[in-house]
Amino acid sequence: MTGPAAIVPDRRGLRTAYAFGLFSMALIDVFVFLIPVYAGITLGMSDGEIGTLVGARSILSLFLSIHGGALMDRFGVRRISLVYAGTVVLCAPLFPVLTDFYALLVLQVISGFAISMSWTGAQILIARVAEGDAEYIGRFSSFSRVGTAVAPVIAGILFDLGGAWLAYGFGTVWAMFAFAAIWAAPEPDIATDARHRPDPASGGTRPRLRLRDLVPRVSDYAASFALMAIPAVALTAIAMLVRNSSYGIQTSVYMTYTQGIGFSATAIGFLFAAIEMSAGLGSWFSGRAMRRFDARWVLILSTVATITLVCATPLYGWMTPTLWLIYACLVVAQIVRGLIQGVSQPILAAVQAKAVGRHQQGSVVGLRQTMNRICGITVPPVIGLASEMFGREESFLVVGAGLLLICGALALYARRVPPISG
Repeated sequence: MTGPAAIVPDRRGLRTAYAFGLFSMALIDVFVFLIPVYAGITLGMSDGEIGTLVGARSILSLFLSIHGGALMDRFGVRRISLVYAGTVVLCAPLFPVLTDFYALLVLQVISGFAISMSWTGAQILIARVAEGDAEYIGRFSSFSRVGTAVAPVIAGILFDLGGAWLAYGFGTVWAMFAFAAIWAAPEPDIATDARHRPDPASGGTRPRLRLRDLVPRVSDYAASFALMAIPAVALTAIAMLVRNSSYGIQTSVYMTYTQGIGFSATAIGFLFAAIEMSAGLGSWFSGRAMRRFDARWVLILSTVATITLVCATPLYGWMTPTLWLIYACLVVAQIVRGLIQGVSQPILAAVQAKAVGRHQQGSVVGLRQTMNRICGITVPPVIGLASEMFGREESFLVVGAGLLLICGALALYARRVPPISG
């Protein structure tokens, strides 16, 4: 008796999905990296203001990620992603023009949503092209990490050389490449469910996008949150929410801490690159890890390790006053954290992609992004406030302790979830 036939995705679809993933995911890191550097070094804003700016990028995504994912299910991922990628191209050059906190806040809200939904489109694209196969999703993650490893370093070097104008100019060009990648992508077939296929009477084309379609539907949100009734979806969504808290820490108080002890934007950019390069390497082993281990405990243990490593940041400074030794410790911690995240992230996406139908990929990615945005909105301001209340170094430990308690509760819940393997 033979096993199921191996999935052989469309080659053009794979190539363009990899390219769009590379450029769209790196947009997140470039703009999240630049805003605390620009606001802190150039404009002299406080930790609280910087944390608020970092968190602001997630406000619209919190409420509209599910709607955006539903639009991609309904009207096509390529079609909708082009709008979001184009919006990033228009917003990027405005950053160095604005110096007022509230003006930057509004721009962060708009551009952050467009960047987030571009990355959402890339995830939906690969989920459809690869049909949830962890091997291909792992490769997609590796290609995406190439961009996130390279782009922040270049942005940091350009900021040190020419300030905000040069750095954000690079961000604009990078956004143009993302737009070009999704422009070249074929629109993947959505579903095996007849309710979601294009109407044959219209020549097999997708329905026209009307103005009223831009208004969020309560039914889309109800259908997306209903997916939380699937134990595998619920576990992975909450695990990603908690795990991504480490990213919120890295893009807020971690930035101001490393600036404060004497590291340049270029040096900080290399710290970003270290985690992304190692995550890209780790992604190649995700398919093998999912086949050999229970995904529940891979996700929980990787989340605990990730939080511990980033929240231990001030301990390196307490152990030694030598700047290069502190930097070496930070690099090692970033590499280990990246390897762990690289293995676990594709597993998380694959579990969710396999748990739902092809016509629900946009909904499940929208749900995942909503969970991410809850984290993105709350963690940077909370740790920024903790920094002002308890001290910058102590804030790592306070927030880390709270997150590890949540991990303990998640582990208890995982015991009630059926084993997950691929």
